[in-house]
Amino acid sequence: MKNLNRMIDRFCVLHPNFGIPNLMLYIVLGNVAVYLLDMFSRGSSLAALLYFSPALVLSGQIWRIATFVFVPGGSGLLFLLYCYFTYSMGRTLEQQWGTAKFTCYYLGGALLTVLGSFVVSLLAGVSVAVYSASEVTFAMFLAFAVLFPDATFVLFPLPIPIRAKYIAYFDLAYFAFAIVSPILSGQWYGCIVPLMALLNVCIMIWPEMASFLKLEQRRSRQAAHFHNTTANARREAQQANAGVRKCAVCGRTNLTNPELDFRYCSRCAGYHCFCSDHIFSHVHFTEDAP
Repeated sequence: MKNLNRMIDRFCVLHPNFGIPNLMLYIVLGNVAVYLLDMFSRGSSLAALLYFSPALVLSGQIWRIATFVFVPGGSGLLFLLYCYFTYSMGRTLEQQWGTAKFTCYYLGGALLTVLGSFVVSLLAGVSVAVYSASEVTFAMFLAFAVLFPDATFVLFPLPIPIRAKYIAYFDLAYFAFAIVSPILSGQWYGCIVPLMALLNVCIMIWPEMASFLKLEQRRSRQAAHFHNTTANARREAQQANAGVRKCAVCGRTNLTNPELDFRYCSRCAGYHCFCSDHIFSHVHFTEDAP
């Protein structure tokens, strides 16, 4: 993954003029045009002439290799949200990566989808059709969430802002369902399209994904440490209020060992209690000590 990512970055540096500026605008406009034409058409469907099918491509309808990206990925309000997020996130990624790399990402995802569909169709003996590029777009949402995890969106009709990384969890749930469902139903070849989309996004953002996972692990450890520290402080406060004294060295208390004498050390930073066996032999706590 890392080597492929470096090769793509090197290609983009050597060919800065490669790519289609504002690519997602053309993709969204194409989706809207097909959606409106199908809405007002009578009995005919333009999307039926544009979706990708290996069998139809081999029969001579070669344009389907490229035109399936213009087939709408939904209807009604979902289609409007799909277009909004497709353009806004795609435009942001193009500004972040540059036109060359973003074009490589989107066209690479479409190409992997076509190749994967062809290969699986040959292996399974079934024509695996691709009715839209929604999986490539949803994978783009994952790339956006990894690069900008704290970006916020207000999803209609919800009045509260939602961070991009939380939206990505729903995206991952969608991919999990799209992959597991065909396998459980016995039609394993149906999982190839979402797998190709995930492979494409992993290739493009592998370094950023590794950094994101490390950051999330660090945040989890910090949250766990904060929780443990707070719980210990609360427990010590409860013990102090209950008149319980606990030795900071051996852990014995005046309840478990009433024969011992417990005292606080005036030379330690903070309030630390010690039993009579350790009051004079312990290492003093300082402000730098954890």
